[in-house]
Amino acid sequence: MSQAAEPIVIAGAGIGGLAAALCVARAGRRVAVLERAAKIEEVGAGLQIAPNAGRILQSLGLGPDLERAALRPEAINILRARDGATLARIDLGGAEERWGAPFRLFHRADLQGLLLAAAERTEALDIRANARVGDFEEAEGAVYLRVQGASGFEDMEAAGLVGADGVRSSVRSTLIADKADAPAYSGHTAWRALIDPTEAPAELREREVFLWLGRRGHVVHYPLRDASIINAVVVVEDGGRIAPEGPPTLSGAEVAGQLETRPAPPLRELIEAGPSWRRWPLYGRPPLNHWSRGAVTLLGDAAHPMLPFLAQGAAQAIEDAEALGRALATGAAPGDAFRAYEQARLARATRVQHASRRQAFYDHAGAPLDLLRDLAIRALGRERILARNKWIYEHR
Repeated sequence: MSQAAEPIVIAGAGIGGLAAALCVARAGRRVAVLERAAKIEEVGAGLQIAPNAGRILQSLGLGPDLERAALRPEAINILRARDGATLARIDLGGAEERWGAPFRLFHRADLQGLLLAAAERTEALDIRANARVGDFEEAEGAVYLRVQGASGFEDMEAAGLVGADGVRSSVRSTLIADKADAPAYSGHTAWRALIDPTEAPAELREREVFLWLGRRGHVVHYPLRDASIINAVVVVEDGGRIAPEGPPTLSGAEVAGQLETRPAPPLRELIEAGPSWRRWPLYGRPPLNHWSRGAVTLLGDAAHPMLPFLAQGAAQAIEDAEALGRALATGAAPGDAFRAYEQARLARATRVQHASRRQAFYDHAGAPLDLLRDLAIRALGRERILARNKWIYEHR
């Protein structure tokens, strides 16, 4: 096989990996996506895609598919969990005119599905499930992989390797052989559920995002699939270095009891309407000074895992995908292109990574900081709250 014919291998067929595959194929390179799972399907439920990522997905020709799969929220409501007081209502009208794309809400499976369908329509792109990237080494400008499949191991040669295999990335663990870089519990656990809107309080069924702030915890919920379901997440913190043990699922009443702040009646009713809440400990890895070595690089959570407090994890992976495609479109060798990609993305992604962790501090503030925070949110109002994050949304 000639070097020109060797593919760029992407480990991981999540949202970041599939977006990267489409961008790399658009740059004129052959792509092979290897997914360790036996079936390519997304784990989780709701996903917020802000304008900075929405513009990129639109540029891939996915606009009509996005509109069919997404729900456009009309507003974001910020409320106080203990009494339900509204601190701010942020009207999202005009976002598309301001930033080139609207805010969109997806079921994760729907977004991954439309990316997968687009990838399957792309001639230069091959996707394999039940194919786990094991050891690899680089030599003479190529990457040699050991791939574990259903029938055993096989050797594979690639022009480059992109680890898009999540926070527990095996590519990253091989690239950075340091115990201090291992995934570590963040001190936060998310409880996730899908709720029948007919079981929720009437005032919480709007086509809007609701964010409830409490001490050492918060709740976010919003409608999906034309408001036929409500995606809800309860995030609580224990500050521990090891994820607390316990059952993988809890009832709504049990999850409400996990919150340090006793929730206001409408919020408690919503939480208790969830028949089963799934536990999801949140893990992270240290920020990196470099995430590329020769013809091997990282993308998305494998490079810069983020806490969900700015709803930017998937969006930053999509930004990575676009930058990776642009770097390869220059015709540079993968090693040179990966260095250019890293230079384009490292500072930006690290800044968002740190900002997400800082936001956790504000959202979960205890007394008396929570009182000052609530006053500040009320004083800022819609325009100044949006302006605080415009550096995220307007990035091009």
